[in-house]
Amino acid sequence: MTLTEAVAALAVVTETARLDAEVLLAHAAGVERDQLVSRGLSDAPGFAALVVRRLKGEPVAYITGTRGFWTIDLDVTPDVLIPRPDSETLIDAAVAHFGKRAPARVLDLGTGSGALLLAALDQWPGATGLGIDASEAALVVARRNGGCIAPGRASFGIGDWAEGIDEPFDLILCNPPYIEDAAVLGPGVREWEPHSALFAGDDGLDCYRILAGQIPRVIALGGVACIELGAGQAAAVAALFADSGLTIGTRRDLGGHERCLMLT
Repeated sequence: MTLTEAVAALAVVTETARLDAEVLLAHAAGVERDQLVSRGLSDAPGFAALVVRRLKGEPVAYITGTRGFWTIDLDVTPDVLIPRPDSETLIDAAVAHFGKRAPARVLDLGTGSGALLLAALDQWPGATGLGIDASEAALVVARRNGGCIAPGRASFGIGDWAEGIDEPFDLILCNPPYIEDAAVLGPGVREWEPHSALFAGDDGLDCYRILAGQIPRVIALGGVACIELGAGQAAAVAALFADSGLTIGTRRDLGGHERCLMLT
């Protein structure tokens, strides 16, 4: 199968047919995507099999096993949520909060692949951090990423959000499940990504209700908690934290949605 044939086939199932086909071809050929033209590559051993997997709805990140996020590249498997650009809004918010300062300790609740924690540790090379997740399978992926990206600076453990944590952290990052159980999602999301990282009850707020009782007590003086929001959830989530005694703000993503709740 050639690149042209793959693009034509994938156009039936995705709006990003050209991008998907090029990423899969580069992966099959063992080169960077921007090298395809210079090397004159239009096919490679195993390329057709990868395209077939994509035609069945499998996300490209799971096929290649990697995903870029912020300044880092992560291993990803179906045991973890695929990191999205929207989540980079949390790192943007943290950078804006600290300015020329740097957090010493970072906590990532619901760490998954370790994306948020490891992006923060890459941003601030002097920082160390802890990632917590309820899934042992996800922690296997996170620890592998941590060993490559921030060896000796990132640790990971099983847990129920911040329950049992009594150490204050300068930066708390959290991308909890926030999708309503009955929500209609894009192709491949419900079918392939871990439901425990996606869904949070009838209104999508179940995890925020837990976090509202836990996060305020582990924010260090001068620190900030950056919590991801679903589109249109800012007011409802802010109300859950209203009695925390903290200052509450939001930050918008590139699409204009209030994507990050900031607690200081």
